[in-house]
Amino acid sequence: MEPLLRVCISADYPAKPGVLKEVAFCVDPGEIVGLAGESGSGKSTVALAILGLLGYKNGVARGEISFNGRNLLALPNKEWRQVRGREIGLVLQSPLLSLNPALKLGSAMAEAWRAHSPSPNQWREQAIETFRLVSLANGEELLNRYPRELSVGQAQRALIAMAILHRPKLLIADEATSALDAITQCEILQLFRGLSQTLGMSLLFISHDLLSLASLCHRVAILQNGVLVECGKTGQVFARPVHPYTQALLRALPRLPEAAGGALAALARQLQTSSEILQERGMESAPKVSEGQTL
Repeated sequence: MEPLLRVCISADYPAKPGVLKEVAFCVDPGEIVGLAGESGSGKSTVALAILGLLGYKNGVARGEISFNGRNLLALPNKEWRQVRGREIGLVLQSPLLSLNPALKLGSAMAEAWRAHSPSPNQWREQAIETFRLVSLANGEELLNRYPRELSVGQAQRALIAMAILHRPKLLIADEATSALDAITQCEILQLFRGLSQTLGMSLLFISHDLLSLASLCHRVAILQNGVLVECGKTGQVFARPVHPYTQALLRALPRLPEAAGGALAALARQLQTSSEILQERGMESAPKVSEGQTL
């Protein structure tokens, strides 16, 4: 099976050359891949490059980004506008900052739909159906609300709905759960997993939160100072990390045993706590992770 996305790039900013150094990874159709690393490691630069937005920060990407058989770095601006938002969606960290506070959700959804659809009048039906997919009830009522009238969890679901409105083949989530409380975070992770399965959508999940990566991703790639230092199946990377930087990230987790081999067990205990809370509230539990399990 050919990868949906294949990335092999280096990137520079005018005042900071070498932000990315020959970063190479791929995402298969329907696969969830995590991109991890501390702040400043280059994670968001990868996302901007894939979306063709690096130039807005005066950055330059070199190499190749193959998406669905096309090299995105070679696309003219007109074709980029057809890919961005339609075939590749984006969910950012802060929903209340990402949503336009001056627009009701209906107006924002209508604009997002009409930007890429030859049938502009079908936006309402599509918006309500997409709200249903992200577990937002009373879609008609929500269309008349402003972002400030939503909880943070509702706003994040609305932002995800806008990102998947055109049923993209790839969704990029850049720190999409870091601003949420623990319970809402678990719900959004479950939502991402369900959307990937329901829509057959690939997901590039960018986060510094190893617990979220462990619970969601099939494979994980670790970035350090713009260099991809480790990549593999999530359970294998977390249970038997090879690179010292990966080992250091795992040791930095709360209550983690000194032995690197106990990393996944520590993740499992913390994930299980979240699962028990969800079960008490009548929600689907988060996945259980056991030592050596491949997610």
